[in-house]
Amino acid sequence: MYRVACVVLAGLLLGPIVYAGQIEGVAFPDQVTVGTADLTLNGMGVRIKKVAFIGVKVYAAALYLPAKEADPAKVLAADEPKQLVMHFLYKEVGKDKLLEGWNDGFKNNSGGALATLKDQIATFDGFWSDMKRDDVAVLTYIPGQGTKVEIKGKEMGVIPGKDFAAALFAIWLGPKPPNESLKKGLLGQ
Repeated sequence: MYRVACVVLAGLLLGPIVYAGQIEGVAFPDQVTVGTADLTLNGMGVRIKKVAFIGVKVYAAALYLPAKEADPAKVLAADEPKQLVMHFLYKEVGKDKLLEGWNDGFKNNSGGALATLKDQIATFDGFWSDMKRDDVAVLTYIPGQGTKVEIKGKEMGVIPGKDFAAALFAIWLGPKPPNESLKKGLLGQ
């Protein structure tokens, strides 16, 4: 009984504690606000790139949605706010390597829509620069506006269209993600 009273008292004195998800030493908040919408941490994962039989940890990622969802098709189809945050772990990832990865992801997961997204993908590619350890990129889809791209704390621009957002998020949640464990982590599995 004494322990319970101490825990209750500590809770009253300290107030609410916001727990963050943590992966590879990177802490992600449980919630983020996009416009007027509160998004919940759906899941986290690590992008691992195989280099000469070694798995290199490229970035830790977190997916935020209005409500928890484990079905990637539902996440991609929903016309609601969503956000992907990438916190880079590797010492440096060159722009050319990033673009190669994004473009492979679009090619592997966009199907027939790839040709119609050519201009939006070119705009997206133009936003990127080399990313160093602890650099952060935030991709936020806002219905009716498009996908806002923030890199290293700077808003690079907004790419219109739900079709582009679906293709972009499909890089991680589509049938051929960069690595399956990253997809499962983002889906909270």
